[in-house]
Amino acid sequence: MDWHRYRFRSLWTVDAAPAAVYAVLAVPEDYPAWWPQVREVSRTDEGTGTARFRSVLPYDLLVTMRETRQDPAAGVLGIAMNGDLEGWARWTVGARGGGAHALFEQEVEVRKPLMRALAVPCRPLFLANHALMMRGGLRGLRRRLADVV
Repeated sequence: MDWHRYRFRSLWTVDAAPAAVYAVLAVPEDYPAWWPQVREVSRTDEGTGTARFRSVLPYDLLVTMRETRQDPAAGVLGIAMNGDLEGWARWTVGARGGGAHALFEQEVEVRKPLMRALAVPCRPLFLANHALMMRGGLRGLRRRLADVV
């Protein structure tokens, strides 16, 4: 097992139209307004930017993001990232009952030196930290969509 690699998959369900969910997720520079653990996002140009994340554990993750896919018809948003995390992330938004689902998938290798050094003993904490971040994001997205609708 490579202790520095992580694969995440989260399925969020929301009471909103898929197009509304996609529209919110397609504007990453607004994430800090509704997702507490996304502390900062700034665009450097149309398809690239930087982001800073911090959940419960006392460290920030800094990444540079490059858009790899933006397909509203398929409901897919994808990025490649490097920095403290190297890999990719993707949202896939679709209809679910009377609302929508947003599937988040991510495969990354941790590059942050402290996290690499603590990879074996702290892996359960890193996984829990990510789960808390995703829970905060889902709550924030639901609030954001309630404000928009």
